[in-house]
Amino acid sequence: MSTTAPPPSPISTADGRIELAEGVVLDDPRFANDDLKPVPVAKRRWTTYNFLALWVGMSHNIATWTLASGLVALGMDWKQSVLTIALANLIVLAPVILNGHAGTRYGIPFPVFARASFGLRGANLPAVLRALVACVWFGIQTWIGGGAIFALGGKAFGSWWSSAGLMAGEPWTEWLSFAVFWLIQVVVIVRGMDTLRRFENWAAPLVIVGAIALLIWVAVKAGGFGPLLNQPSKLGWGSGFWKVFFPSLMGMIGFWSTLSLNIPDFTRFGGSQRAQVRGQALGLPTTMTLFALISVLVTSGSQAIYGTPIWDPVQLLTKLDNVAGTLLGLFIVLIATLSVNIAANVVSPAYDFTNLLPKYVNFRTGALITGVIGVVILPWKLYSNPNVYIFTWLDTVGGLLGAVAGILIADYWILRRTELALDELYKPAGRYWYNGGWNWRAVLSFLVGGLLAIGGSYSSVTAGVKQGPFPVNGLIPFLKPLADYGWAVGLGSSLVLYVVLMKLVPPGAPEAEAEAEA
Repeated sequence: MSTTAPPPSPISTADGRIELAEGVVLDDPRFANDDLKPVPVAKRRWTTYNFLALWVGMSHNIATWTLASGLVALGMDWKQSVLTIALANLIVLAPVILNGHAGTRYGIPFPVFARASFGLRGANLPAVLRALVACVWFGIQTWIGGGAIFALGGKAFGSWWSSAGLMAGEPWTEWLSFAVFWLIQVVVIVRGMDTLRRFENWAAPLVIVGAIALLIWVAVKAGGFGPLLNQPSKLGWGSGFWKVFFPSLMGMIGFWSTLSLNIPDFTRFGGSQRAQVRGQALGLPTTMTLFALISVLVTSGSQAIYGTPIWDPVQLLTKLDNVAGTLLGLFIVLIATLSVNIAANVVSPAYDFTNLLPKYVNFRTGALITGVIGVVILPWKLYSNPNVYIFTWLDTVGGLLGAVAGILIADYWILRRTELALDELYKPAGRYWYNGGWNWRAVLSFLVGGLLAIGGSYSSVTAGVKQGPFPVNGLIPFLKPLADYGWAVGLGSSLVLYVVLMKLVPPGAPEAEAEAEA
């Protein structure tokens, strides 16, 4: 009578981090390659400062700077807008840390983590969704970075650069600037995650110093801060405010709901759980709030100096009478945009596209795919209208990604109590194979949660003009009351439904033929 030796147990460190046992080989090209395999504990070296610098680098960018302006444009005063941004980032910090735990404990990226709940093949559903969202953000941020290069060129080369012949409605030099910035990002990211870590380490303090220097210059030039700080809210604190507050809060949460999913892509390099928790808690809510406050103060000063508020820091920097100061400021803006775009919008889709076809796509190829899609879909039009930018784009994306976050949290924390079979995340016929590689319970929970979150999406009406692409009464009118709370509705409903389905209809043995599949 023959017996089969039990598989070797994974190696667990004193601080709870786990890696594969010696001799375990992950060689199925459908589900594993060098970029998707767990990071060995010896190579998990990110410290509290590395995570802090990561968030400082990602938070200090032009899109963050102009978040407050979008809220002010919707009728809030500066205090209400900063409060909304601060609260949103405290809320989104919770799923960021919860999902980050799996990365540090097991050394796995987001799409592999999603296999535990969605199945080895089903994980491609949330991964591709996250990747496409990142591609849109990549396009937006690349256009912003290209704008900084275009402004730099105008200061350096004069009017011929700024007034060059038009191509598709923009000076050809602006398109050239866009292409140059695109290429810079690709060069940095293909060098790998360790290069990214080093870049973020020095970029973060540089951006902080630059923002504070701009604040000091404006304060001196304006002789204090302008009337923007004294401007009362157009909404007050009554029902008018709350009607705008809740969808705005969900929109601000939606800004980082992307990273709340794929944060394991970074925490898989964490030296300890304490490092990732402390670094992120110190980095995300504090820097987002500080940057929003600085943007309000600088814009207020610009109103006192120029008679009109200038929310775009690139436009403001081009007005400086000191050429050297302008060039330095625009260079810092360029570094800030480069910092956020690579970390937030290239790393995740690079892993996500790799997960789709590990045999043919590696991290670098995935990054190149991201770059191409980010240009082809022309996403920068979203950036021009705060109604579309906050309500349509951020709220819709936030609702869908909130549904995914609910499933991940429910599976890892409530049902599995943080215990995963590491090797089986890469092997068919294991516990995460479910039915043909898909866990229908997770898919159904995502569809229901996503429908509840965004099914009532609607467009507001301003001065008789509809803002955004949705019907005024909502896509599904009876769901319209839920639309203003999309992220919370998506997260809560999918979390509850997933737990119920997994309890009522627990997964059975994986399909016996899984190993034989081609």
